Amino acid sequence: MPFDRTTRRTLLESQAVPYSRVGLENIQREFPHMPWFVATEPGPIPTHRELHPAFFGSFDWHSCVEMHWVLVTLLREFPDHAMTREVRRTLNDLLTPAHLQAEMAVFENPATGSFERPYGWGWFLTLTSTLHDWDDPDGHTWYDTLKPLADLLAEKLTTWLPKQTWPVRSGKHDNTAFSLLRSLDYAAILSEAGNPALLDAIYDASRRWYLGDVDYPAHYEPSGADFLSAALSEAGLMSRLVDETVFPVWLESFLPGLAASEPEPIFTPVVSTDPSDGQNAHLTGLNLSRAASFLDIANALPEDDPRQSVLIAAAERHANASLDQVVGGDYMTEHWLAAYATLLLLA
Repeated sequence: MPFDRTTRRTLLESQAVPYSRVGLENIQREFPHMPWFVATEPGPIPTHRELHPAFFGSFDWHSCVEMHWVLVTLLREFPDHAMTREVRRTLNDLLTPAHLQAEMAVFENPATGSFERPYGWGWFLTLTSTLHDWDDPDGHTWYDTLKPLADLLAEKLTTWLPKQTWPVRSGKHDNTAFSLLRSLDYAAILSEAGNPALLDAIYDASRRWYLGDVDYPAHYEPSGADFLSAALSEAGLMSRLVDETVFPVWLESFLPGLAASEPEPIFTPVVSTDPSDGQNAHLTGLNLSRAASFLDIANALPEDDPRQSVLIAAAERHANASLDQVVGGDYMTEHWLAAYATLLLLA
């Protein structure tokens, strides 16, 4: 069976109910969770749910945002799937102005204002941008509710990027390229509305950090707790920012062995040996994020580029290695993996 867009969409539609079910279970599951709090004076420490009444589930804040995105995306793409009523009811209960006001307070507080930078910020902007042009009454309400926090995070990201001397090239949450890719669509929405500051900041930072990269040492990937490929995340970002006539040339300098499926380590799916270990479980997601990146890069290349078929084949191998683990596994995998499966199947 070909691994083309039609096939992937059909597969995503077949998983709309299982992914929605696991998403609903996760965003309403308060425990276990991993709180993040900065104490600046003696006194009682607020609970995770008090600080984050909208995004208290899914173990941590960014995973909860990711699973909200999964639910919204599946509603938008497949509005008649069997769980739509329950999804709408739950999101209406969680995404209220009062709840988002409390969420904003965390980011407005100087002591906690860098919370979830940049990974959670990027995913929140992804969630908001997905709601932006959806012609749906609930979608309009949720967008209006999320927009003040999205605008605040966009402003903070715009201020932060020029101060960031170097990118972070890791395979985890602090990876800069992946977070900027997640932020691009909302930056474009702001630019179309007359505010290009974030889009300009992303372009400026990306050119400064990545445009001159050559012979990237991707053979050192992965590290033992990666859920992202630093090399492929960078290439995926640049596929969106570099002119379509320049990108194939840049890519050849950046990863010169792609046509020959090299370097071999990034073309070989990985195995998580302990899905109950939160760090080791990341490797299951690495297969899916790599697959999505392979497709993003392939989609940016001309149809006659020999690298395109190699990248699509690699995406299919990686997808086959992890898609069957998205639901029904340990919570350390299940609380976030559907987001990367959905990204992949929408690519």
